[in-house]
Amino acid sequence: MIGNFINRLEEALVAFLLAAMTIVTFTQVVLRYVFNAGFVWALELTIFLFAWLVLLGMSYGVRVGSHIGVDLLVKNLPPVPAKIVGLAAIVLCMFYAGVMVIGGYQDLDLLLLIGIEAEDLPIPLWIPKLILPVGFLLLFLRFAQAGWNLLTGKGGLHLADEADDAMESLIDKDGLSEESEERQPKQ
Repeated sequence: MIGNFINRLEEALVAFLLAAMTIVTFTQVVLRYVFNAGFVWALELTIFLFAWLVLLGMSYGVRVGSHIGVDLLVKNLPPVPAKIVGLAAIVLCMFYAGVMVIGGYQDLDLLLLIGIEAEDLPIPLWIPKLILPVGFLLLFLRFAQAGWNLLTGKGGLHLADEADDAMESLIDKDGLSEESEERQPKQ
């Protein structure tokens, strides 16, 4: 139940950030080129929104399996060594995410101490940079979830398979299915 809430919240935030970034950018372009005016803070806001989108999108990408990876070796390994390699990759990714959580927290702590504001927006800089520890903590938790699923046999870390996606796209485009390909005579 809590997991579903977090999943939906993550999806809603990613959609909101993408929409907000698009609206701000579109409005700025119209103001600039049609009315020869614009907002001074639009670029900075778009950069902050994009940073939040990317750093939240990392954990979302792990959850839905949209990250690409080189898995030629792992796909050709027997199940037990493939599981070991997968767990090692997950542990390394968790280590990286953990280091970034600590670094992001230290950066926030310093910004709170100094009290720097954003350049064009009238907000403290720690607010947009809050996404650093939060985004990497979510990433850490998603990798932990993938590791647990791999250990318990419920799945694991799923990567996007570009070759399979391209082949499916070609099959769909040509109107061929795997069954009809098997029935066609070999040339």
